Amino acid sequence: MKLLLDQNLSYKLVESLNGKFPDSNHVRILGLEFADDAKVWEYARINSFTIVTQDSDFYERSLIYGHPPKIIWITTGNVATQSIRELLLNNTEMIKDFAENPELACLELY
Repeated sequence: MKLLLDQNLSYKLVESLNGKFPDSNHVRILGLEFADDAKVWEYARINSFTIVTQDSDFYERSLIYGHPPKIIWITTGNVATQSIRELLLNNTEMIKDFAENPELACLELY
């Protein structure tokens, strides 16, 4: 499963996540840091990414349009990048189960 990290998360997370989530990327690295949500959504859909964000806009978009792409919504508020890294890595199995479940569109992590 590939993660696409939204602009509200550090691009520095990509390297440390690629061991558990190969081929993950960040909107900044892909040149999408100024793209609107619709463009990021479409990029993720076409390229089989799961969007990881702290922004409720993608969750709301998933309610309207369904999935793919799937959304991992991090609702911890402002925390250090290390905390986000640990949250994702500590929940690897839950994230992979979520990815395999065709019924689920959004996973909230807090």
